[in-house]
Amino acid sequence: MSGVVQSVTSAVSTAMSDAKTKDMQRNIVDPANTERKGQNLDYGPYISDTDNWLKLSDGTNAGPSLLEDQVAREKIMRFDHERIPERVVHARGAGAHGVFRVYDDRASKYTYAPVLTDPSRETPTFVRFSTVQGSRGSADTVRDVRGFATKFYTQEGNWDIVGNNIPVFFIQDAIKFPDFVHAVKPEPHNEVPQGQSAHNNFWDFVGLQPESAHMVMWAMSDRAIPRSLRTMQGFGVNTYTLLNAKGERFFVKFHWTPELGVHSLVWDEALKIAGQDPDFHRKDLEEAINNGVYPKWKFGIQVIPEVNEHDFEFDILDATKLWPEELVPIEYIGEMTLNRVVDEYFPEVEQVAFCTSHIVPGIGFSDDPLLQGRNFSYFDTQLSRLGVNWQELPINRPVCPVLNNHRDGAMRHKITKGQINYWPNRKGTLPPVPVKDGGYAEFAQKVEGIKQRVRGAKFQEHYNQAQLFYNSLAPHEKAHLISAISFELSHCDDPVVYHSYTKILSNIDFDLAKQVAINVGGTIPEAPARPNHGKKDGTLSQTHYIPLEPTIKSRRIAILVADGFNGSEVLAMRAALKVGMATTWLIGPRRGKVYPTGQKVGEGQGMTADHHFEGQRSTLFDALIIPSGAEHVQKLAANGRAVHWVREAFGHCKLIGAVSEAVTFISETVSLPGVQFQSVPGSDSVVSSYGVVTSGAYDITNAATEPFKIAKGEKGFLANFAFELSKHRCYERELDGLVERVAF
Repeated sequence: MSGVVQSVTSAVSTAMSDAKTKDMQRNIVDPANTERKGQNLDYGPYISDTDNWLKLSDGTNAGPSLLEDQVAREKIMRFDHERIPERVVHARGAGAHGVFRVYDDRASKYTYAPVLTDPSRETPTFVRFSTVQGSRGSADTVRDVRGFATKFYTQEGNWDIVGNNIPVFFIQDAIKFPDFVHAVKPEPHNEVPQGQSAHNNFWDFVGLQPESAHMVMWAMSDRAIPRSLRTMQGFGVNTYTLLNAKGERFFVKFHWTPELGVHSLVWDEALKIAGQDPDFHRKDLEEAINNGVYPKWKFGIQVIPEVNEHDFEFDILDATKLWPEELVPIEYIGEMTLNRVVDEYFPEVEQVAFCTSHIVPGIGFSDDPLLQGRNFSYFDTQLSRLGVNWQELPINRPVCPVLNNHRDGAMRHKITKGQINYWPNRKGTLPPVPVKDGGYAEFAQKVEGIKQRVRGAKFQEHYNQAQLFYNSLAPHEKAHLISAISFELSHCDDPVVYHSYTKILSNIDFDLAKQVAINVGGTIPEAPARPNHGKKDGTLSQTHYIPLEPTIKSRRIAILVADGFNGSEVLAMRAALKVGMATTWLIGPRRGKVYPTGQKVGEGQGMTADHHFEGQRSTLFDALIIPSGAEHVQKLAANGRAVHWVREAFGHCKLIGAVSEAVTFISETVSLPGVQFQSVPGSDSVVSSYGVVTSGAYDITNAATEPFKIAKGEKGFLANFAFELSKHRCYERELDGLVERVAF
C-alpha cells in the first residue's frame, strides 16, 4: 500500500471514528459538571431530599411511608427495572424444598396464624439461598451477605420471609437502597470487581453513611464467608407484627438457627475455593440432602408487645439495629427441614419470586421504613423480571385455591370461565370475604403526624450496636474481622476512601481503628472518636451456636493414601465415620485404583480413589486423615502436593489425624510447628494437640466391636478425632502464631 493510500485510509478511519464519537456524545452526560444544581426527577423538577421517604410522622417515631412520594417511587421503580432478566441483587442462588412444623400452640398468645400455631400442620417450604453482589456467574464463597429467603405454602396463601444470614442491614430507609446497591455493585466505568465489595465505591458510600457501621462489622466478620449454606443463621431483618385472636398486636423478628452450628471458612480458603470450585455451596447443599443429612433449622421469634415499643434506647423499627437477646429473648416455636433438591434449576430456583408483602392472616407489617419500601420494591421487581402473571408459575403458585377478577396479561396460565370479571356484580360472584370467615384483617392502627421527610432521634445513633457486636466476638473472630477490613480497604486506591473509613472505625473501637489504619496506610487515630461502652452479648459470636451434643454430620473427610497403605484400617475408619453421618473421600496419586499393602500395583483388587491430589485440594474438605503403612507414607513424603495438602489444612485450622508411620510423616516431613505427637510406635494412646490427633496404632479389633462415639480421652483414635472435628476448626493455631509459620 502506497503512502498516499495509507494517508487517505487513515484520514477516513479517523473521520469515521470522530463522527461516531460525536454521535455518542449526544447521549453522554457528566454528573461532575459543576454547573448543574443537583438531581432531577425524570420529568424535570429538582429533588430536595433523596435520603428519606415521605412519612406521616410526629418527628420522633417512624410513621407509615406514603405512596404519594413520587421521588421515592420513581427512584425505586427505575432501580427495580435496571436489569432484566437477571436479578439486580441476589442473582446467584441455590434452592431446596422442605417442610415446616411448629412444636405446639405456644405462639397463639401472639398470633392466630395457623402456620405458627397449629402443630398438626406440616407446611411445605422452599428456600433460596443467594449471594447479593455478584452476577449469576460469580463464585459461591466470596465475602458477601447471604440471602435466606423462605416461602411457606400455607393453607391460607403464601407467606414469604425474605431474610439474610445477617440480622441487620446497611441502610435505615428504603429510599437509599438504589444508592447502596449501586455503590456495592461493580463500578460502572469498568464493571470491576465482580463478587466482592473490596473497591472504592462501596467503602466511599459506607464511609459517608454512618448508619452502615453496624452492618459493616457483620459483613467483615466470618459471617460473610460461611462454611456452607447449611451452617448459616437466618434472620427476617425487618420488624413485622403479629395479631392474636383478642386483637392485640405485637412486634416480631424472625430467626432461623441451624442444627449443625454456625461455621465459616477462613479467608485464604474462601479465596481458593472461589477458583477451585466456584459452585461449592450449591454442591454442598445437594450432597447433604442426597446423603440423607437433611439441613435443619430451629425457628424462633422475638416478640415485643405494642405497649413496649418505645422502651428501648434504640428504635425497634430501625433495620440497622438488632434486638439484643438479653433484652428480648428468642422463643423457639418450630423447625424447618430441607429434604428435597430441585428437579430443574431454572423453573424452580431462578423463577421463584419472593415478596416481603406476602403475609397471611395473623401476621402484619410495621412502620419499619426499610420494610415499607421493600413492600413496594419486591412486588415491582417481580413484575419486571417475570411479568404480571409471575404468581401463576408453578414454584410461586399457592397451594390454596386462588380466584379473583384479575385477567389477561402476558404469559397468562389460568383460564377463567364465565361472563363476570368485576365486583359488585348482579350474580354476587366472588364477593369479598369477611374477616370472621378468614378474610385478611388490617390492624386498626392510630396514626397521627405531619407529612415530612424525617428520621426520629433514635435513628441518629449508629455506633452502640457496632461496638456491641465487635466486643462480643471471640479473639479469633476479632482477628479475622481486622484482617477482612484491612484486605478490603487495601484494594481501595483512592486515599480519601480508606482515610475516611478508619475515622469511622474510631467510633467503634480505638484499637480496631488503629490496627486497620496501620495495615492500610490510613489515618492513625490519636484518640478514640468515642469511648467503647464495653458491653457484650454472647449470642453474637458464632461460638455460641456449637451444638450441645457434638456431631460430625455431613463433614467431609479426606483420607490421603498412596500405594502400600493399610487397607483394613481405611475400611474400618470409613465404616465408623459413616455411622457418624460424615462422608469420607479417598484421595490418592491418581483417580482410579490405589493398592493397599500386600497387593501388587496393577494386579490386586485395590480401592478406587475418589479424587487425586491435583484434582481436589484440602480446601474442599473439613478434615483429613493419613492412615498407617510404611510404603505409602514414604511415597506421600516424596510427593510435594501431598505435603502441601497437609500444610494447607493446618494453615486453615482444619483437623488432621495420623496413625503409626503417618505420625512421622506429619511431624518430620510436613513439619507442623508447635504440635505434640504420639511418638510411641504401636501405642494406641492418643495425643490431641492444636487439632492434630495422632496415635501409634488404630486397633481394628476394637473398631469392629465397639460402637462409634464422639469423645475425648486417652484411648480411641476415631473417638478423639470425631470430637475435635465436631468443634469445626482449631483457631488456637492462629492465636498462638502457628499458622503464620507454615507456608500454604
